[in-house]
Amino acid sequence: MSSVWRVADVVGTRMETPTARTLRLRIPGLHGHLAGQHVDIRLTAPDGYQAVRSYSIASGGGRGALEPHGLAEDELELTVEELADGEVSPYLVRGLQIGDQLELRGPVGGWFVWHDGDAGPVQLIAGGSGIVPLMSMARAHAASGSSAPFRMLYSLRSPFSGYYTDELHTLAAEAEAPLQLDYVYTRQAPPGTSTPAGRLTAEGLMRRVLPASDAPTFFVCGSTPFVEAVAGWLVDAGHDAARIRTERYGGIGGTP
Repeated sequence: MSSVWRVADVVGTRMETPTARTLRLRIPGLHGHLAGQHVDIRLTAPDGYQAVRSYSIASGGGRGALEPHGLAEDELELTVEELADGEVSPYLVRGLQIGDQLELRGPVGGWFVWHDGDAGPVQLIAGGSGIVPLMSMARAHAASGSSAPFRMLYSLRSPFSGYYTDELHTLAAEAEAPLQLDYVYTRQAPPGTSTPAGRLTAEGLMRRVLPASDAPTFFVCGSTPFVEAVAGWLVDAGHDAARIRTERYGGIGGTP
């Protein structure tokens, strides 16, 4: 981890949804990162006012994990959701251009991370934009060829609000190290689905996660109400609280 502010060059961008954008950054001196880490971004206004925000890294970490996206060791990707009343996210999603520069600190984090040497089963649970650090783990898992069982539950409002849709389905179809993928749609379900839209429940959660008998490690990321509800249901169902790792994002979010 680096506590020093460095200058990152914006070398690529792409929209994930109408309100979410992935930024590809090149940071001189960066030598990879761990799956699940985040960075701090600092913007400075002409009058000297500064705003600092933390954003999860979306690209996979570890040896070889960046190759599917053509990223070098000194590059990483962030995915930023625009907040209507935000100071930083509207600029990152709408205003930032390739060739611009950002002040960056990190990567940061050593608890909410997955290492490609970890052999135990993993259950990822994402609410909305909480998918970002979990996608980093899913990408790292696929790139490393790990045999650790990986399952992801992704709760989102509608099929149109999902991040990384095509890539997630590709990861789920991998012959080696596949990702078992489950969706919950809280407001609008895809056409033809047999499961109507609705909030995630304790019963619905248990149908879509690895059982306690497998002793999985959980990584749960989303809004505070989502994370607290899910963690509580897991403990109530007999899962070891010490194996439940959580991270919350700062945006406004609803219950599961």
